[in-house]
Amino acid sequence: MVADLGESEPVSTIEAAGLTKRYRQVLAVDEVSLRVDPGQIYALLGLNGAGKTTLIRMLLGMIAPTGGTVNVLGAAVSAGERSAWARTGYLVEGPAAYPELTVRENLQVVARLRRLPGSTDEVIDRLALTEYADRRARSLSMGNLQRLALAKALLHRPDLLILDEPVNGLDPAGVVEIRTLLAELASEHGTTVFLSSHLLAEVARLATRVGIIHQGRLIQELDAGNLDERLRRRLSVATRDDTKAHAVLQAHGYQPTPDLRLTGERATARPEEVATLLVQSGNPPIKLVVEEEDLETYFLRMVGADDA
Repeated sequence: MVADLGESEPVSTIEAAGLTKRYRQVLAVDEVSLRVDPGQIYALLGLNGAGKTTLIRMLLGMIAPTGGTVNVLGAAVSAGERSAWARTGYLVEGPAAYPELTVRENLQVVARLRRLPGSTDEVIDRLALTEYADRRARSLSMGNLQRLALAKALLHRPDLLILDEPVNGLDPAGVVEIRTLLAELASEHGTTVFLSSHLLAEVARLATRVGIIHQGRLIQELDAGNLDERLRRRLSVATRDDTKAHAVLQAHGYQPTPDLRLTGERATARPEEVATLLVQSGNPPIKLVVEEEDLETYFLRMVGADDA
C-alpha cells in the first residue's frame, strides 16, 4: 500500500526566522520573521532608520545576522553559500557603475562575470537605455544610473529580485515604466520581487503583499487585497454653524469630532441621513464627503506618525 503523503507545501522564495542585527547598543533589526512565496511582489515599508536596508543586506548575505536564519531560493544564506546568487538580482543602497565605462560596457562586464552568453541589447532596450548605451556612466542622470543598476540586476533573468528603493531618482514616467516592468516579470515569468520603497502610492498599485517594519520590528503583514478592509473611513462635514451642527448630530446618537468628522458604518454608509438631519435643523451642510485612508495614511497610523 502506498502512503498518501498529500500535496507538499511549496518552497518559499525567501524565509527569515528570528532575524536580528545588533550594532553594539543599537538593535537595527529585531527578530524579524517573514516568508515570501514564488511570484509575489512583497513591499517592505518603513520610516528612515526602521531597518529596511539592514534587513535586505542580511537577506543577500552582505552582512551576517546577530541571530536568526535566512533561506533564499531553498538555500541557507551564509558566508560560504552562493548557490542562490546565480538566480538572484539585486539593487541595494543606490546605483553603482564604473564611471569611465559606457552603459553597454558596464553591462558587458556584468555579463562576463556571470558568464552569460549573447548580447546585452535586450536589457538595454527593456530599461529604455538605448539612446544612452554608448555614454559613459559618469555622464548619466541619477534616473538613468538607476535604470542601469536595474538593467544589471535583470541581465541574467533572475528568479528573485531584491530591490532597495528601485525607482529612486526616476521621473514619474520612469516610475510607471518600472512598476509595469516588475508587474510583468511577476505575472508573466513568475519572478519574485522583494522591494523597499517610500513611494507608498506606487506600492499600493504594485505589491501583492506588504510588510511594515518599525524600529527594527516587523509590526504587520497583510495581503494587498485585504488592505481595503483595514482602511478607516470617515464622513467629513462642514456647515455655516458647526457648533450647532455638532449639537444636532450628538443629540441623534452620532459622535462627531469638534471639526465634524464622523466614523462608524452608520455615518459613512448613509451620509444622506446626516444631510437630512442638518437640513431639518435649518443648518444644511456645505460639505459632506466620505474620506478613506490611502496606504500612506494607514502606514503612518500604524507607526504612530499620523496627526490623528
